[in-house]
Amino acid sequence: MANGLVSRADVAAFQRDGAVVIRGLWADHVDALRAGVARNMAEPGPYAAENLKPGEGGRFFDDYCNWERIPEFADVIRNSAVAEVAAALMGSDSVQMFHDHVLVKEPGTSKPTPWHQDAPYYFVDGRQTVSFWSPLDPVREATLRCVAGSHRWEKPVLPTRWLNEDAFYPDDGAYIPVPDPDAEGMEVLEWEMEPGDAVAFAYGVLHGARGNTSDTRRRAFSLRLLGDDARYVERPGRTSPPYPGHGMEPGQRLREDWFPMLRGDAHQA
Repeated sequence: MANGLVSRADVAAFQRDGAVVIRGLWADHVDALRAGVARNMAEPGPYAAENLKPGEGGRFFDDYCNWERIPEFADVIRNSAVAEVAAALMGSDSVQMFHDHVLVKEPGTSKPTPWHQDAPYYFVDGRQTVSFWSPLDPVREATLRCVAGSHRWEKPVLPTRWLNEDAFYPDDGAYIPVPDPDAEGMEVLEWEMEPGDAVAFAYGVLHGARGNTSDTRRRAFSLRLLGDDARYVERPGRTSPPYPGHGMEPGQRLREDWFPMLRGDAHQA
């Protein structure tokens, strides 16, 4: 399956737990992705953010929606096996681009990435979704952590802003508070990883990442993809990413001129 990168056991784990590690997904593209991250940090986009308060050590940079202007990202997205792997994991005929995301924790950045689900931030909903989080440096610390089965929870987790930790939307009872998986005894999946390995996880999976207390940086490239049943939905506030002026209506597939198909045909899905 998918050039041998993903097995039936991987697909079963992804469907059951909402997360699985895919070894070597971008092993042949690490240098290109590192060059893309360097370009992204030197020429940040309009959504770039620094996620530390004054006095917090290190640096935690993130930015997204840059793949169309960063050729290294576009080349990897279009010329790697990621669309085939995504199709296998999601059980989807089509694979559609959503967005890219770069996250960099410099040495001594003790702040963890807060626990969150991606789905509530996005203006898309569906069972067939997948994100790939791939470190471009070996990770023992600062690795991604996913709560097994959290993509099947009845209610989503209230999205918050990473810097000031306030609620992203009004809390109208539609969300549950952000849990503490370690204190609450939840099953947390995490892996030691090499550059080019990737954690694949559904948008509904609760996840976070440890701080980087090592003496080396942790660069990560993430890619968000959509399957057959993904549809535009309205949220109770500005989404992240916002994509102003998109003109889509609830229930529609995302517009292909902004979110191109990487595999298959949405009109046939």
